[in-house]
Amino acid sequence: MRTIAEINDKIRRQAAVAWTVEELKVRVQDIGIAQAFKEVDVICTGTFEPMESSGALINLGHTDPPIKIRQCWLDGVPAYAGFGAVDLYVGATAMADYTGSSEMADGEIRQGATLPERGGGHVIEDLIAGKTVQLRAIGQVTDCYPRASYETTISAKTINQFYLYNPRNLYQNFIVGVNGGDRLLYTYLGPLQPRLANAVYSSPGAISPLLNDPDLQLIGIGTRIFLGGGIGYVAWEGTQHFPLQKRLPNRTPIGPAATLALIGDARQMNPRWVRGCYFKNYGPSLMLGVGIPLPVLNEEVVRYCAVRDKEIVAPVVDFSIPRRVRPTFGLVSYAQLKSGQITIEGKTVRTAPLASIFLSRQVARELKQWIEAGEFMLAEPVASIPMDRSFLPQDRWGSKITLD
Repeated sequence: MRTIAEINDKIRRQAAVAWTVEELKVRVQDIGIAQAFKEVDVICTGTFEPMESSGALINLGHTDPPIKIRQCWLDGVPAYAGFGAVDLYVGATAMADYTGSSEMADGEIRQGATLPERGGGHVIEDLIAGKTVQLRAIGQVTDCYPRASYETTISAKTINQFYLYNPRNLYQNFIVGVNGGDRLLYTYLGPLQPRLANAVYSSPGAISPLLNDPDLQLIGIGTRIFLGGGIGYVAWEGTQHFPLQKRLPNRTPIGPAATLALIGDARQMNPRWVRGCYFKNYGPSLMLGVGIPLPVLNEEVVRYCAVRDKEIVAPVVDFSIPRRVRPTFGLVSYAQLKSGQITIEGKTVRTAPLASIFLSRQVARELKQWIEAGEFMLAEPVASIPMDRSFLPQDRWGSKITLD
């Protein structure tokens, strides 16, 4: 048995041994779980994938005279202003209303204005990259906030606070999207070709953080993580947290399960790991790099982290049915998905990941380097993420899912 305090002491002395989760899986095949436990202190997981339920909290600082913002746009992207006077929240999927102030009139979009393929994720990326962003605000005039409007440019250096608060990140597993209909569909997984011509999966599989701690025994509220190239923390359970998902004997869920809410100082982050993106005919989103270190406290940690792609499955969901609960074509393993093709009802279907497997590996490697250099300490969770309650029906992805 080990403790986080003991591991942190080794990290301070630059004596801790950190492996990426891929290195751990290979080593276990060679030396076994017991010997791997003796050799490694921290296992580094990572992912780089779209996480659209993300956003940034911004405090502008007061103007002179002061303004109580009630409508606001950042580079044409609407920001939520329902907080205090100059507090804003820009969501990753907020869509640009206009391309410049010349296309706005008293909060209304001028007829014929061009709407770019740009959204909140791009604004967040630009601010992290040190770029300036145009701000246009309309105020609610009061005795203490007499200013009616405000236009300026802002950057990460000119605002008071700038941090990410992401209500739902790091899905513990997800679905595989296909299209059994006869027309092209544009979805949050990207284009799905008709007549089962392609399949898209989101999770990077066995290297994904929560699949290596399936019951969240190590990850909790207050866990320190790699977030967007900076240091972040687990803030709470994520929205749509669904820990009661059906699970295999190895405890990995057969579909979307646990989620986490994350928080971190955006000024520390790197635009390499925080990138705005756009899904054609669907909208903007945010590609985000997240890495979680798993302290090797006992052999059970190693056993769970040794899980392989062939031992994790996801449901194949037909998006051609426009219903909340869609039919499925059963379960496929991530080994099958990563092979480049799966078989659905006798038909060979090509597959592609939405996550970047390459950059997911790079997140884990960078986190490993921080730990080995003594630059990243582990944090004891202050509370557990609840794993015994759920507010979603168990069959939300269709009744055809089986464990055969």
